[in-house]
Amino acid sequence: MVSLPPGHKPIGCRWVYKIKYNFDGTIERYKARLVVKGFTQVEGINYKETFSPTAKLTTLRCLLTVVRNWYTHQFDVHNAFVHGKLQEVYMTPPPGLPCQGESLVCRLHKSIYGLKQASRDWFSHFETTVKLIC
Repeated sequence: MVSLPPGHKPIGCRWVYKIKYNFDGTIERYKARLVVKGFTQVEGINYKETFSPTAKLTTLRCLLTVVRNWYTHQFDVHNAFVHGKLQEVYMTPPPGLPCQGESLVCRLHKSIYGLKQASRDWFSHFETTVKLIC
C-alpha cells in the first residue's frame, strides 16, 4: 500500500467467486480470485504495448529439430501470465480491505488477472530468461 504518485490513475478491481464441484455433484471447495478491471485501462496511460509473439508448436518443433537437432516436449503453464514483472501499475484496494488512509493504493509488482499488458510482460520476462540460458 502506497500513496498514489501524481500523474497516475489507479485501476479498479473486484472479487470473482466460483464453486468447484466433485464428479458426483457435491461441493469440493469455494474459490475466490482478485481480478483487475482491465477494460478501464487506456493505452499510453496505463500501458504502452500488449503485443506478444506467438507461434504454432509444430513450427517451433520443426525449426528446433532441423537447426539444432533438439527434441522438444510440450507443457502448459496454467498461470503463466501472473509471473510477469510490471513497471508502474497502481490498483484501488480490494473491496473489504480495511485501509488507513483514503489516498492509499496498491502498487502491483507482478501481473494480476485482467491486465491488458499481462501477456507482454510475461513474454518480456520469458525472453530475458531464454537469452540468459542460450
